[in-house]
Order: sequence, then structure tokens, then C-alpha cells
Amino acid sequence: MAQKVLIVDDDKNICELLRLYLEKDGYETACAYNGRTALEQFEAFAPDCVLLDVMLPYYSGTQVCQMIRKTAQTPIIMITARSETDDVVEGLGVGADDYITKPFEPKEVLARIKAVTRRLQKEEAGQNDRALRFDQLIIDMDRFELTVKDQVVYLPAKEMELLYFLASHPNRVFTRDQLLDSVWGFDYIGDSRTVDVHIKRLREKIEGVSPQWCLRTIWRVGYKFEVVDHHVYLNGFLLPSSRFHWHRCFCWAVLCWLFRATIGCNKTSNCCSCRVKPSQLKLRTPPMFM
Repeated sequence: MAQKVLIVDDDKNICELLRLYLEKDGYETACAYNGRTALEQFEAFAPDCVLLDVMLPYYSGTQVCQMIRKTAQTPIIMITARSETDDVVEGLGVGADDYITKPFEPKEVLARIKAVTRRLQKEEAGQNDRALRFDQLIIDMDRFELTVKDQVVYLPAKEMELLYFLASHPNRVFTRDQLLDSVWGFDYIGDSRTVDVHIKRLREKIEGVSPQWCLRTIWRVGYKFEVVDHHVYLNGFLLPSSRFHWHRCFCWAVLCWLFRATIGCNKTSNCCSCRVKPSQLKLRTPPMFM
């Protein structure tokens, strides 16, 4: 869908020049020649960007900008003469995004329109993407909801903010003071052990949910949200592939097989779960050495 630009200037020749140039580049346009019509056109046309002259009949460009800002965040580019610096400052102060001085090149106008609309799209994308997703865990700050294994868990505000902050920086270690400054604010007056209490409460709610992530304590340093990209299972053992080279994994698998063959273990699960007592071990020669 073509983007729409509202052109507001009391000089009809300027409006016509901008209209022809923008429509040639694929934009849909509408024109207004005074402040009153500009507000009416804004409501009816719903533009993606407004080119707004400062000097207008009925309402000035600054007044029009101020009225638009009460209801919308549509990008506004002020058009002004070089001698109207005070008007530019006033326009930017009430919410204009950029300004162009007369005389101008149509190419410059087009470039500025693209710049302000692109910047707004990035800001909106950033605001709409405030949900972090991990295995069995969704941290949605827009809804202020924590979803654990498809079940919504409501957290106190600071616990939610602390978890979101740590999860937003996976595998990065933060000290208690850094977490206090980032989550509680620089003006917080209190004990740094507050962080420990909140981490403990978070662990009670999300501990052991998934092997792919966890809240890790770094002794004498602080905390981090540790994320393992994916895991590799070898001979019943769970190995993070990002921490082991394949030749080491192979050697480890061979050693596990030799150990199990020696003690007569037929289980394929982790040896730590076998719970075999020393008196129950039956040593035997592995098949490959017979």
C-alpha cells in the first residue's frame, strides 16, 4: 500500500510541485492551504507523514502541529523560511520531527520523508517486540505476563522487570549493584541483598522448567540468565554442544560404554540415576577385549 503524505502550504505552486514529485515516487498525496483545512484533511486522509508550512491562515503551522500531537504521533516535517529560526525551535518544541528551509530541493524533501517514516517504523517495531521467548518460557512485558509451560504466572512488578532484564542479555553476568541501578533505579536506597531475595522467588517459580536456560549464580560476582542453544544426547548423557568438541563427545561416549560394559549396566539413561551400590557391581571384561 502506498504511503500517504499531507502537504500543507498556503502557496499552491509549492503544493503542486511537491504533489507531482511525491506521486511520481509512488506516494499518495492530499493538499491543504490553511490551518483549518489541514486539520480536517488530517482526520479524513489519515496520512503517514505531514509536510507543514509554518506561516498559514487561520491556524499557524505550530498550532496545527500542537493539535495533531494531542491525538497522533504521525511524523511532521515543518517547512519554513531561513529567517524563521524561532518558529523552527517552537515547532520542534511542540512535536515536529524535522524541518526544511525554503527554497528546497524536492529530492531533499523526499529523503527527509523517508528518514522520519523509517525512524518511526523502527521505534514501533521495537515497542511491539517486548516479548522474549525461550523453551517453555515467554516473558511478555506488554501484557506483563509470564507464561511457564503454557500456564500464565503473574509476578510482582520488580520480579518481572528483573527477569526481563536478565533474559534480555542472555549469558551476561551482572553484579547486584548493576541490577539495582538497571531495575530499581539509581535513586534506590536499600540493601543489595534485595536482588538475592527476588532471584530466590523467581527460582521458586521457574526453576527446572527447561534444561535450555536457568538463572545462574556466579559466586562472588552476581547473576546471569544462562542460555544453552541446544543439547546433544550421547549414550544417555546430556551434553551442551556449544561446550564440547565432537571428538571429545565421541571419546566420552566410548568411555561411558566401556564403563557400563565393565560393571554390567544395561541401562541407557544417565549413570548418575542408576543408583547402583558398590557391592552390586559385577565387573566383567568388555566384549571388545574378549
